[in-house]
Amino acid sequence: MHILLRFFYICFCYLLVPIFLLVLFRKGFGNPAYRQRVGERFGFLPEPAPRGAIWVHAVSVGEVQAAETLVKALLERYPNHPVLLTTTTPTGSDRVKALFGDQVVHCYVPFDVPGSIKRFFDWCQPRLAIILETEIWPNLYHECGNREIPLVLASARVSPKSLNRYRLLVSLFKKTLSHGIVIAAQSQRDADSFLALGASAARTHVTGNIKFDFELPEGVQQRGQEFRSLQAVDRPVWIAASTHADEEEKVVAAHLKVCERIPEALLILVPRHPERFDTVASLLDRQHIGYIRRSSGGTCDEHSTVILGDTMGELTMFYAASDVAFVGGSLVNIGGHNLLEPAALNLPVITGPNNFNAQEIADQFLAAGVITIVEDAYSLAAGVVALLEDPAERSRQGEEARALIEDSRGALGRLLELVTPLLR
Repeated sequence: MHILLRFFYICFCYLLVPIFLLVLFRKGFGNPAYRQRVGERFGFLPEPAPRGAIWVHAVSVGEVQAAETLVKALLERYPNHPVLLTTTTPTGSDRVKALFGDQVVHCYVPFDVPGSIKRFFDWCQPRLAIILETEIWPNLYHECGNREIPLVLASARVSPKSLNRYRLLVSLFKKTLSHGIVIAAQSQRDADSFLALGASAARTHVTGNIKFDFELPEGVQQRGQEFRSLQAVDRPVWIAASTHADEEEKVVAAHLKVCERIPEALLILVPRHPERFDTVASLLDRQHIGYIRRSSGGTCDEHSTVILGDTMGELTMFYAASDVAFVGGSLVNIGGHNLLEPAALNLPVITGPNNFNAQEIADQFLAAGVITIVEDAYSLAAGVVALLEDPAERSRQGEEARALIEDSRGALGRLLELVTPLLR
């Protein structure tokens, strides 16, 4: 049965390849980088190869950001091992280059088909594989087992929504899971889920979430205040960060409601994906909303009520310039994004109900009373107004959220304790 299921999965993956290519081609209209370096996705990679590398996989921007402290620790501790950092998206690739430059080798992770996977492993011959946030690639994991490459799932999690899907996929590499994969779970609940899926009890550990061990960019507070002094002197500012399609409309509707109560309020609107910057600008044009694009280098005047954050790598600076933060991907069924960055900058955080990508963090914040959950544009507007009009409550939520982050640090050290024996 297992062999038959694996055969059908491999056939299914090969059938999906043309669809993946069409998706890349379509996305290439908004971001030409999606059409570049396609050979890497099939395991055709440039020389020289980083043989014997410590391989870290981080899907996109958020995961790359979370991996920053881990990669820096690996570079410092194991200078004789090259570090290979793979991503899935061009925005993740750009973030790798911005954070690490030539310190690491970067390429796209190959499609999960046997030929591409084998070419990838032949090229880099990794000494160790570390996968962040439980990306499940059955053929890739199976090949790790065949080649006896130690595999660590770092900050591993299994959301209740994905448990049944994981149970099906895990059956394709169950032997590798039970004998060759180290699970560094975010919580006891996640560890129990992996044990139920067949993970080895001896190899399953609760280490926490390395996202808590992040470091804010040096000088970000000062840059944020300088930006605010330039764009919004004496104006209340809120930010809607990492927003998605069908979410910006709700954010804009909420901002119009905010401005009815606080006419001088300024919104910094930062879409998640750069290929959507123009789409969001068109939305603002249709609504006849005065705005400037960050990329233009312009300065707000009395008619500007929105700054469109259409640049890369400046999100933390935008947070540092704000009074209240809404974190997107949560009013739509995306699963939410990083709640920790704004909290670390002492901002009160608002989010929608969909936070299954980091449910543990959202639950911790909710239990501590340092987050506001909203359902729609009206409740978002109400939440923003309430916080903008109450500096004492903003300060309380921001300070307590930052204290929670400080108390939750340490996952990186526990993860490195698991990694060290595997590199001996």
